[in-house]
Amino acid sequence: MKRSQINSAIQTMIEFADSFRFHLPPFAHWTPEDWQRKGSECDEIRAAALGWDVADFGSGDFARQGLTLFTIRNGVHDRADTKPYCEKLMMVCENQLTPMHFHWKKTEDIINRGGGNLICKVYQADQDERPADTKVAVAMDGRTLEVQPGTELVLEPGESITLTPYLYHSFWGAEGTGNVLVGEVSAVNDDANDNRFLEKLPRFPGIEEDEPPLRLLCNEYPPTATS
Repeated sequence: MKRSQINSAIQTMIEFADSFRFHLPPFAHWTPEDWQRKGSECDEIRAAALGWDVADFGSGDFARQGLTLFTIRNGVHDRADTKPYCEKLMMVCENQLTPMHFHWKKTEDIINRGGGNLICKVYQADQDERPADTKVAVAMDGRTLEVQPGTELVLEPGESITLTPYLYHSFWGAEGTGNVLVGEVSAVNDDANDNRFLEKLPRFPGIEEDEPPLRLLCNEYPPTATS
């Protein structure tokens, strides 16, 4: 991705969240220059990969396949002294696909916080970690449902779905309804070890530096500054 695309996605999400009076934490607004001065007091942000995440999943076409996220809080995989939970905010644009994947360990709630409708397509994984041709059990806002494989569930603002381990899912903003502000509440998020994409895809993009970064991504923080 071009850095200009990443900068634009971040700025657009800040403005979109502001339109719902959803205020991001202070570190969402730290510049790269700010980060050069941050010491050990910010080690939790670094270790838990809090902050901005913009991905096109190797598509080269962010508008068609991509996602803008901000991780607000998270623990660290295999560390008992950290938070056992995670919270994210995401912006999903109309027809912008997050590819089919599941998590081996993480259970997550995906919540439509406002805007348009979110479409979530689901399959259960089989023993070979492929989408199974069997019915899928899902929970939506306290209701347990059994749906056909490949069902596209519509989440209107305020609605949510619980995605358990080995439950394949992809999602996108429904055409004609507007961009969607999406929340995620889950167990600890571990991008390095707990994402199983149906097709092998890169989680973080290669970046073409066509302009200076507006904000650093969560995998770009410099080491702890020392006085």
